[in-house]
Amino acid sequence: MDKIIGGKLVADALIERGVDYIFTLSGGHITPIYQFLENSKITIFDTRHEQAAVFMAEAWARMNRKPAVAMVTAGPGFTNALSGIASARLSNAPVILIAGCVGLETAEKLDLQDMTQLPVIEPMVKKALVCHIPERIPEFIDIAFRTAMSGRPGPVYLELPCDVLNATVDMAKVKKMHTTLTTKPVDRENTRKVVDLLKTAKNPVVIGGSGIWYADAGREFVEFVEKIGIPAFTAGAGRGVLSDLHPLCFESSLAIRPGGAMLALMSSDLVLFLGGRLSLFYIFGEIFPASAKFIQVDIAPDEIGRNRTVDLGIVSDTKAFLKELNSILDEKAIGDKLKKQYQPWVDTVRKADLEGKDQAKAMWECNTLPIHPMRLAKEVNDFMNLEDDIIVADGGDTSTWMGMTRTIKKGGTYLDYGLYGCLAVGLPYAIAAKLKHPDKRVLAIMGDGSTGFNFMEYHTAIRKKIAIVVVIGNDQAWGMIMHSQQLRLGHNIPNGTELGWVDYHKMVEVMGGFGICVEKPEDIRPALEAAFASGKTACVNVKVDPSVISPGSVALANLGGYKCN
Repeated sequence: MDKIIGGKLVADALIERGVDYIFTLSGGHITPIYQFLENSKITIFDTRHEQAAVFMAEAWARMNRKPAVAMVTAGPGFTNALSGIASARLSNAPVILIAGCVGLETAEKLDLQDMTQLPVIEPMVKKALVCHIPERIPEFIDIAFRTAMSGRPGPVYLELPCDVLNATVDMAKVKKMHTTLTTKPVDRENTRKVVDLLKTAKNPVVIGGSGIWYADAGREFVEFVEKIGIPAFTAGAGRGVLSDLHPLCFESSLAIRPGGAMLALMSSDLVLFLGGRLSLFYIFGEIFPASAKFIQVDIAPDEIGRNRTVDLGIVSDTKAFLKELNSILDEKAIGDKLKKQYQPWVDTVRKADLEGKDQAKAMWECNTLPIHPMRLAKEVNDFMNLEDDIIVADGGDTSTWMGMTRTIKKGGTYLDYGLYGCLAVGLPYAIAAKLKHPDKRVLAIMGDGSTGFNFMEYHTAIRKKIAIVVVIGNDQAWGMIMHSQQLRLGHNIPNGTELGWVDYHKMVEVMGGFGICVEKPEDIRPALEAAFASGKTACVNVKVDPSVISPGSVALANLGGYKCN
């Protein structure tokens, strides 16, 4: 019988878990795993930078609502992965990062790429593990998968020293474990109290956050909204679980989006906050009236009560909560009564929604040169009009414009950097999206600043024949910082904000992709048509007006610790 080493146990455990892809950049410390993944059921998806590998795993985990695996080598490979893990923590993505490290026998000997990795990443993950005994590798992989998906999903770190991976295993001592958690807790007693608060409300709103998406509670959310006729908003990964085209959906809960969100949130008397985080995006809770009753439902107890007093906090899986709530509403047969009670409020929110969109119409239809960035967002939104079309947004101002514009009809079809706000996600997210949905149209829209971070992932997409279209809103600057400086200081500091023009489209062409430059608004749609028709990885480089200041830049200059005195 051939000897079995630790690296084979890793590969076997990941194969047994049904892992499809491992997003990775190779290195000597993880070669003992690579050798057993070659020609296996798992695809080794190699990137040009470890950061991109983890971002791809994050997007894969978010879209599939199950663990995704990234694997990196020791030292610099590990440190390059950290931004992706920080992003996964705040997006609730169950990413399992496997990293090699120097062997136990060479610790503190100044071996190649030696560093103490565990204390660096421990505060960033749900659990940080190191396996020192090769026979226990399957147990540690089981712990990683269980932890990533228990409670609120999130990243887990597993470190495997290279001599553990190369060690011969005594198979009699190996325990092959595979536990999957399926429990969905619900607080029945407090759920009944929600109905009492709904009865007394005149101006209620419900906000469906990322927890709705991760719990696969879209159907229950729609049923609840329709059952009582309550104005609904979505946020984070929850965008699209209720289509923006639904008559009771008023799109994103972000107040800067043209529509009814600002009025509704500021005038509500009851807020039902489901699976979300009361963050900067809600002015740390201050956008809601202090007098409004606030109900917060979350799988994580420590999230309830962040940034404001909560009148009713319920620790529950959102799907189980909504099932229970819908059942109680049916039992009490009060849906029609609540619909009638809320109708004047729905009419008020709808009027505000129409007025808000009407005020934004001039920007969406702007014909000035250089191109208004919101006109670019509108052209992209209109072109990507199929329910299953996927858009990824990256960049400061560019993500803001797209977030203010995108009509989302289905969950899991819009990805951006969310709370962590890390630029560079655009190409990795889009590549992962196309891997998952090879028959769907995938478009990334990003700023020229964010384009520079993971630019060589164009090469990854080209060499792997992944036909994504990337639109660059090129304002020749770090726009959000430039504009926020102008608002704070009266001018921007050129060193650190101005980039100048770059022919990114020509760089993509040189690597074998499709490239085109656009300078007029009427040429945007033909360029998108040509890019998709090319069947290649494509770059549409659009010259946009650098003088236009987005609401995101205004917020950056005036909120929280960024505000200048």
